[in-house]
Amino acid sequence: MTKVICFDLEGPLSPQDNAYEVMGLIKDGRNIFEVLSRYDDILTLEKKEGYEPGDTLSLIVPFLIQHGITTDDIKKVSSSARIVDGVKETMEELKKTGWDPHIISTSYEPHALSIAAKIGIPRHKVYCTKLPLEKMRKEADNTGTALVEEAEKDILKDLYPALSNSDDKKIKTRLDRFFWEDLPKTSLGKNMKEVKVVGGQRKMDAASEIAKKADRGIDEVIAVGDSITDYKMLGTVRDAGGVAVAFNGNQYSLPYANVGLASTDMRMLLVIIEGYECGQKKGALSVVKEWEDHREEFLKNPRGIDEDLAPEIVRRLLADKQSDKGFMQPYYHVLEGLDEKKMEEVRAIHKKARSLVRGEAAKLG
Repeated sequence: MTKVICFDLEGPLSPQDNAYEVMGLIKDGRNIFEVLSRYDDILTLEKKEGYEPGDTLSLIVPFLIQHGITTDDIKKVSSSARIVDGVKETMEELKKTGWDPHIISTSYEPHALSIAAKIGIPRHKVYCTKLPLEKMRKEADNTGTALVEEAEKDILKDLYPALSNSDDKKIKTRLDRFFWEDLPKTSLGKNMKEVKVVGGQRKMDAASEIAKKADRGIDEVIAVGDSITDYKMLGTVRDAGGVAVAFNGNQYSLPYANVGLASTDMRMLLVIIEGYECGQKKGALSVVKEWEDHREEFLKNPRGIDEDLAPEIVRRLLADKQSDKGFMQPYYHVLEGLDEKKMEEVRAIHKKARSLVRGEAAKLG
């Protein structure tokens, strides 16, 4: 029977935040995106009705249309995206041992399919956000143009500086008016509403659908994520008895996973897979606990690690990288039942790994 593993894309598989880079094609677009990303966090944390984490990718649609961004632009930005170290090798190993990898991503379809092709995942195993930009542009009139221009000015003049002061109230007040009062009266508001971003509950729905097709329960799924868009998927898989892995997770994902992996190389995930093969969730957590307790010993003599605690591909990699100062040795943590002090230590480790892997995109939620 097929074994199911679901990966978030941006972070675990590729460092690039594609929407952030696409907004970079617009003058001061990255600054605008950072404000909208924070607004996304605010709406998610207050549990706004009908709003899902990651809906930032619908919020930026009026700006993309206003500035003439095309599907080809998204593809061009995506073409330069790197793959996280070890991802291709990990996918090969997973397939060899009967795993069926899927991608569940908030990313726009052109980017998600581009990364999937690079790592050998067929398009029918990719769940992502569809964005018919050209169709939307044809449907748009100029009724929202002035509103978008005014919002851009306010974002750059008042709201971007508010990020450094953590003035969430100022950000929320202005953007609530723009997105939920003014824009809905225009064609751009209609365009924005049409975009159904695969984030939050929609990621969980996708994982459930994948499991059902494989005749598996959610308790038999491994989910890998890193950010606020993944917390519902991670939390549901964890609570059902599956394995939820926060890979270089941020403060929004770590509390919802039962396993933490901080690493610059995805092959380290195969340690958790090895444990799962021996005893599903219990086996995975047992192996992770062994690594927590004996990490220094294992890293000092990688070749001497028991094969039940690390497959050959991992032992070989760790041995080869022992003297490589640019390589961050992996950290494993059992996240269930952690007190705040320990969770703070874990967050700091993941923040470092996240920064090394994702660069500028690491600061986004």
